[in-house]
Amino acid sequence: MNKPLRRIAIFCGLLVLTLLIRDNWLQYVKADSLASDDNNRRVAIERYSTPRGDIIVDGKSITGSKATSGTDLKYKRTWKDGPMWSPVTGYASQVVGASQLESIDDGILTGNDDRLFFRNTLDMITGKKKEGGNVVTTLNTAAQKAAYDGLKNRGKGAVAAIEPSTGKILALASTPSYDPSSFAGNSTKDGETFSQLDKDKDKPLLNRALRETYPPGSTFKLVTAAAALESGKVSDPDAKTDSPVPFIMKGTTTELKNEGSIRCENVPLREALRVSCNSVFGKLGQDMGLKTMLGEAEKFGFNKEQFVPVRANASRFDDKMNDSQVALSSIGQYDTAATPLQMAMVASAIANDGKLMQPYMVDQLQAPNLDTIEKTEPKELSQPLSEKNAQALQSMMETVVKTGTGTSAQIPGVTVGGKTGTAQHGVDNSEKPYAWFVSYAKTTSGTPVAVAVVVEDGAASRDDISGGGLAAPIAKSVMQAVINSK
Repeated sequence: MNKPLRRIAIFCGLLVLTLLIRDNWLQYVKADSLASDDNNRRVAIERYSTPRGDIIVDGKSITGSKATSGTDLKYKRTWKDGPMWSPVTGYASQVVGASQLESIDDGILTGNDDRLFFRNTLDMITGKKKEGGNVVTTLNTAAQKAAYDGLKNRGKGAVAAIEPSTGKILALASTPSYDPSSFAGNSTKDGETFSQLDKDKDKPLLNRALRETYPPGSTFKLVTAAAALESGKVSDPDAKTDSPVPFIMKGTTTELKNEGSIRCENVPLREALRVSCNSVFGKLGQDMGLKTMLGEAEKFGFNKEQFVPVRANASRFDDKMNDSQVALSSIGQYDTAATPLQMAMVASAIANDGKLMQPYMVDQLQAPNLDTIEKTEPKELSQPLSEKNAQALQSMMETVVKTGTGTSAQIPGVTVGGKTGTAQHGVDNSEKPYAWFVSYAKTTSGTPVAVAVVVEDGAASRDDISGGGLAAPIAKSVMQAVINSK
């Protein structure tokens, strides 16, 4: 063979070798990632080729599937009471993808999860059509309805309710909300609907119960009270405190003022919580210092994301502050911020005798034949308070509801503990404040629910905005719903 032909033969051989290497790379190394790539049209066709499994609440499905026409995506998702349940389920849209439980448990719902391999193989052999599995939640229908109904006429807001002994999430509501059915398909209209929701200044797609952090205001005084009891700074909730009025924050000439004409000078911790004295809790936080306050806040879950399994934003308590900033943070101001889920966790830990359970909202994952694939077991997250101190704080919270700022949360025949909060925000507190209420309900058979409510009511008069006035009635209705459903 002459030299030019030999060169051509070698070159062609290298090309064939390159093609073989590339082919094997695609077929064996990249096969899995390409098969699951969202840009692969076949992935979408497969995902929507059969009805999705359901998301279950109280034994009933809150979702469904509907056959489509004029598209190769055969089925689209439907929801019952979509705006009420979307903060729990998220959306599953042929045009924009999925979120929350619809995304996290997509494999189970579509039937493509590896844990369903044996069953899918058996169905293929027998000729049975592939089916999706179910996601069984911990939610309580009555509590969710009470939360959503209470919020929807109040503008923006959120509710999170937890069963203290297990960490089960019983309600997770957020307003304004949206109907995920309105953009479940892949038409131009579906895309436009999602775009409008996404651009809406009121952010209806935002899950405020998990993803929005608010200044917690006076509800954070529960954390400060817990720190005071745990550190030994306060040993008797009914003994006088060293709390001068006016209280000038250390390193400043600024007085930390109390609301109205309430009497706060040297009052006991119980009375300070009952009437919500800023000076008492600000001085306590300042005296205990950053290390003590930070440690207690983090035991309650601050500064850490939570996965329920949907991700919840980390609530914030700064780890670098001067004395006056610690004082302000100890009453829920300065840079302190919390999700409604976080404040429900605070109330839950106190109600559960100091033990904080990991919050979760998926009880189990089911195969199409209803066999359990995975079940969530309750798990202790931390112990922010001793049993003795938790019970002391329970007693103080119950005083708040009996004769203090939380009387509108009283339920006949039920022991209710709570704490109101009115959180300032905006430049120089120029915006209308947020109304908070955190609470728990206790019956003769236990403590079935702890709840946190935050309301951003833009329609209310500034002078009418208070945790006791706006948020406590919603918390009361949620607690009653849980108790009645038991």
